[in-house]
Amino acid sequence: METRTNAGGARRWLSLATLCVAVFMSLLDVTIVNVALPTIQKSFNESFSDVQWIINAYTLAYAVVLLVASKLGDIFGRKRIFFIELTIFTFGSLASALSTTGLQLNLFRTIQGIGGAGIMGLSMTIVASTFVGRDRGLAFGIWSSVIGVATAMGPLLGGYLIQLFNWRYRITRGHLLCG
Repeated sequence: METRTNAGGARRWLSLATLCVAVFMSLLDVTIVNVALPTIQKSFNESFSDVQWIINAYTLAYAVVLLVASKLGDIFGRKRIFFIELTIFTFGSLASALSTTGLQLNLFRTIQGIGGAGIMGLSMTIVASTFVGRDRGLAFGIWSSVIGVATAMGPLLGGYLIQLFNWRYRITRGHLLCG
């Protein structure tokens, strides 16, 4: 038996869509970077071990912050901390694209990992606390499907973007230019 009413039904599904877009982007970013490593290595003229830190920096920050972000969500509000983490991730993504050295990229990937951890950890708890009964099952099915699609699409999209634009691209004077 459901304990909550269906009040705010449309808002709940809109919240799920927002969560899914954020999760999609954070997971897509991880898998695209894996495909881009050889190109990034050439771009920065870095050794293989230096380039590995692009992945490691994200992963370590993610692992360290995952539980902390979830606890902060419990203390200060999941929605508030989720949007802070989303902002951190977005800043880290933009700064990573603008990096001019391998060290900068590693530092900004660390920032991305901090944001990505909060996005993933809090999105799951927000889904769990927003939906009940059959709607919860459906919401988790949609959420986890987005995770699967992002993980599968990342390498394909990453390879395509790298072929067309290099490992990063930026908009300058309204035109898409190679970085």
